[in-house]
Amino acid sequence: MAKPLVLVTGQNGQLGNELKLLAGEYNQFDYIFTDVMELDIADAIKVTHFFTEHKPSFCINAAAYTAVDKAETEKEITLKINAEAVGNLAENCARLNARLVHVSTDYVFDGTANSPYTEDHPVSPVNFYGESKLRGEEIAIEKLPSSVIIRTSWVYSYFGNNFVKTMLRLMKDRESINVINDQFGSPTYARDLGEAILKMISRENVAPGIYHFSNEGVISWFDFAVAIRDLSGMKCDVKPIDTSGYPTPAKRPAYSVMSKEKIKALGIELKYWKDSLEQCIRLLQDIDAGSK
Repeated sequence: MAKPLVLVTGQNGQLGNELKLLAGEYNQFDYIFTDVMELDIADAIKVTHFFTEHKPSFCINAAAYTAVDKAETEKEITLKINAEAVGNLAENCARLNARLVHVSTDYVFDGTANSPYTEDHPVSPVNFYGESKLRGEEIAIEKLPSSVIIRTSWVYSYFGNNFVKTMLRLMKDRESINVINDQFGSPTYARDLGEAILKMISRENVAPGIYHFSNEGVISWFDFAVAIRDLSGMKCDVKPIDTSGYPTPAKRPAYSVMSKEKIKALGIELKYWKDSLEQCIRLLQDIDAGSK
């Protein structure tokens, strides 16, 4: 009997790459991994043909336009990838009765809260990236009410470009760096997110709707940078600065901590942020040492 087929988009991104590594541990499924070269999810006709040919049972949409500052000026392509393409996937999942898991962001919130955001808290993005991701959520639910939306935050990995790798590079080259200390959130190791998603699709009884996922703990970007320095054994002086001292084209929410009680109720384990960070840094150091 054929195994259920899982289509993963965005295979070259942080989450997509981690899902490729995790796939062997969840071998009750067959997988097909794509990026824009294999499947342009913004092209409705190509998506329909692809679904018709391969007939996936699940679609994990790990593809996204994530350049937050560039999104302020590249609105058309941002909307195409983060919203319109989600509609293409949702329509075809609906046609084949497949399950869609779509990854969204904490940036759908405005950051003015002082306690963790629940899934049903009113949304109000402060930048266009957040707006585009919110529109993607809305389209997914509109076209496919059985969609599962997973909002996540501050994603990093061994793969791709992210805060952890940027900090390690800067700390290697500089004696001191300035890092923002008045924006608060929770980091997410992409491997942990990938594992949570695969656990969710492995279960029959996961209700549709929105879920929040990140690692446990609340920190500032400054706290994150200090931990990266300490865990990697760097000697760089990390100095705290206010957001006003580091202006960016896109505004960031000052507080984007999310409540994860809903996903924890499914029995999904959430690791403490520093434990996952240590795991990722060790991997980066081992690979680095092996390549010398």
